[in-house]
Amino acid sequence: MPTFDKPYDVIVVGAGHAGCEAALAAARMGHPTLLLTMNLDHIAAMSCNPAIGGLAKGHLVKEIDALGGEMAKNADQTGIQFRRLNTRKGLAVQGSRSQNDRDLYRKRMRSVLESESNLDIKQAMVDTLLVDEGAVHGVLTSTHERFFSKTVILTTGTFLKGLMHIGLDHFPAGRLGDPPSTRLSEELKKLGY
Repeated sequence: MPTFDKPYDVIVVGAGHAGCEAALAAARMGHPTLLLTMNLDHIAAMSCNPAIGGLAKGHLVKEIDALGGEMAKNADQTGIQFRRLNTRKGLAVQGSRSQNDRDLYRKRMRSVLESESNLDIKQAMVDTLLVDEGAVHGVLTSTHERFFSKTVILTTGTFLKGLMHIGLDHFPAGRLGDPPSTRLSEELKKLGY
């Protein structure tokens, strides 16, 4: 079983919006960080509507931006259209939204991640959390690689025991073309989650 000797302070599992922001935040604070994703080509993939913002998500994006996050910067650089929603209604229901080029958004975010010092990125599916005496100290991948860390952050989104629904058909999947994270789901359940 291969074990990677490089010590990490933080391992982030999943490279969607949350995973990218968590990995960047940890690395920018000076912590050696590892970002693990099932597919390097799907880092920051926008799987459905390629929009950043709106009423609820827009508020979250502004908070991430205020904390030095990358999502809003990436949206600004890859935007196709920028709108203010609900301008004929009161201020409480107005919000900013950008429509973004999916490919450019994904490629730019990957470039930002790859240029960040203290951040390593590897393609791997995490199957198990390595737990000793109730404390997580790393992860085990589907190819039996072990990575050790002081902290593990799971940002798997809808991939945990994911199910795709198309019409009346349903089948295990993360998003169309990606596998679900079934083994990690089972392991989390064994741990009491």
